[in-house]
Amino acid sequence: MTTTIPPTTTLAARAVGASKIYGTGDTAVRALDAINVEFPRAQYTAIMGPSGSGKSTLLHCLAGLDTLTSGHVYLGDIDLSTLSDKEVTRIRRDRVGFVFQTFNLLPTLTAIENITLPLALAGHKPDQAWLDRIIDTVSLRDRLEHRPSELSGGQQQRVAVARALVTKPEIIFADEPTGNLDSRSSAEILGFLQRAVEEFGQTIVMVTHDPISASYSNRVVFLADGHIVDELLDPTADAVLGKMRNLGGE
Repeated sequence: MTTTIPPTTTLAARAVGASKIYGTGDTAVRALDAINVEFPRAQYTAIMGPSGSGKSTLLHCLAGLDTLTSGHVYLGDIDLSTLSDKEVTRIRRDRVGFVFQTFNLLPTLTAIENITLPLALAGHKPDQAWLDRIIDTVSLRDRLEHRPSELSGGQQQRVAVARALVTKPEIIFADEPTGNLDSRSSAEILGFLQRAVEEFGQTIVMVTHDPISASYSNRVVFLADGHIVDELLDPTADAVLGKMRNLGGE
């Protein structure tokens, strides 16, 4: 049995001098250029920028899904660059939740089996009270025995959100989580994420290209050409759209 050591920092994640270069020589692409950015606990942050600005690269490096060329990424107190691949995998499993645009559900498993899969893989039993609270939060009580093919897109993404929350992660990374959903389902998912921050004290970092999606967050960080170029607190969709227009964004 592992003992959970309380984090000593108020930051869930941060990047320090983070650079990512793809390729070499004349064909090299600098996706991230010495970025410094912090993500406080219990805050919902959106990352935005034009296509090719580095927003997904930043998310993937913060989440330990990709490695930096230089610089450091910290999850809480832990510098991911000092860890082996196996240790990074364990950190991702135990401390991080993920929500992707494509849902990433296993088609042969029921909704409840997909939700509890991270716990099963780690050999842990679910905290039943917490599991019940999540299921009720995402309104899936009557769909738990259905497989993904029997669920709508919005319901599938609700399963994915529940799966991300079930391990009580320190941080959830969401990559265009509503990109495949209609506006009503998108609003439901974004509302659930917002409630996770407000009611559960969750930390969420979300990449999005949509100003309406970004307006659900507490803070928007704007990237352009691999640099942090602006920030917006308590964003509205109109304010986000104005910033994106100034960046030549989507």
